[in-house]
Amino acid sequence: MKTPHQKKSLRPAPSDTLTGLRARLAEAEETLRAIRNGEVDTMVGTGKNNRQVFTLEGASDAYRFLIESMNEGALTLTTDKLILYANDCFAKMVKLPLEQVIGSSFKIFLALEDRAPLRALLKRAGKSGAKVHRNLHLGDGTIIPVLISVRPLAKSGSKTLTVGMVVTDLTETRRTEELLRGLSHRLVQVQEAERARVAEELHGNITQLICAILVRSQTLAKKLSPRDRAAQREAIKLRGLLGAAAQEVERISRNLRPSVLKELGLVAVLHSDRAEFTKRTGVPIKLTCGELTAPLSAEAELACYRIFQEALKNIELHARAKHVTVRLAPVGDGVELTIQDDGQGFDPAPRPGKKKSPGGFGLISLRERATAVGGTLTVESARGQGTTIRAQISFNPGSGTNHLLERKP
Repeated sequence: MKTPHQKKSLRPAPSDTLTGLRARLAEAEETLRAIRNGEVDTMVGTGKNNRQVFTLEGASDAYRFLIESMNEGALTLTTDKLILYANDCFAKMVKLPLEQVIGSSFKIFLALEDRAPLRALLKRAGKSGAKVHRNLHLGDGTIIPVLISVRPLAKSGSKTLTVGMVVTDLTETRRTEELLRGLSHRLVQVQEAERARVAEELHGNITQLICAILVRSQTLAKKLSPRDRAAQREAIKLRGLLGAAAQEVERISRNLRPSVLKELGLVAVLHSDRAEFTKRTGVPIKLTCGELTAPLSAEAELACYRIFQEALKNIELHARAKHVTVRLAPVGDGVELTIQDDGQGFDPAPRPGKKKSPGGFGLISLRERATAVGGTLTVESARGQGTTIRAQISFNPGSGTNHLLERKP
């Protein structure tokens, strides 16, 4: 044990009496104080077999080895961005020798517009720390996206506040995200092409075949004897079933590839589908369309229609709604489509281990539709409080099909 003015080893003194317990509590408090002030270099712990000696110097070496072996940049710096320490990974990340990094200012790696926000972040980082996305300017002039995580460190006897920082290179993450977005866009295109092919076969083959059967059944019914009323009734029922089948195939074909979207525009399709949905389900839809300041591209119109179509499908299958409100209106440099229902709602972000909602895959499809045309989609819902789906999609001048959207109550 060293003297009180030197670094010392602390060893607990066993006692079963109340006085002994108080003494041990006081010694524990003294131990914590000594550790915080850097007065302890050795601690003795009692295990199952024997006592073990732990040195803080050894722990420091282990932590240093851990930090140096990280695949992320690790730094210690002041609130004025002066770098006191940096690991090799950060030096390689910024493509500079380590000796040039340590002692320099972190602001040399930031754009001018990023320096003030980061300074404020360093000063206000609480006990839990903070994270921010920024671009890092490297020594060779290139720029990479990074995630900066900061957290204040213990002063360790110094009056200067230091901050620990971990810098994560997001280049590969961003590249992967771009590849996934491209793949998602391609999948949407392939899906639309396949829908168009199926729609054409339904309309060109199945519908014509059903119509031919309908005509032959009518001819056959006319040849029946007037005295054979039972056969005539069956022939009439057959004609009715064939007519209903032809209408159903035509409806499916229209939903797969809404040709009226190109001919009459988005609003006409929305009103047509609204009427068909209400007739089929009995759920009324209040549709309001505002006047746009610019045309929507064909891709943007199709995305809006598919989002509307998929949202109504989810409402029909899962929501148990009594009323639906749809609003199409210009917002900023694009259009906003809002679909709101008063159904049973759901949890759009279920907790881990909890069963996902039945419409989970449909929501993914909706987001992919919006993302494929550079838009965004948000879902607001709660159990028993209905659901609101809001899609914002930008204009793409020059290829739109309807320049003005009629206003209807």
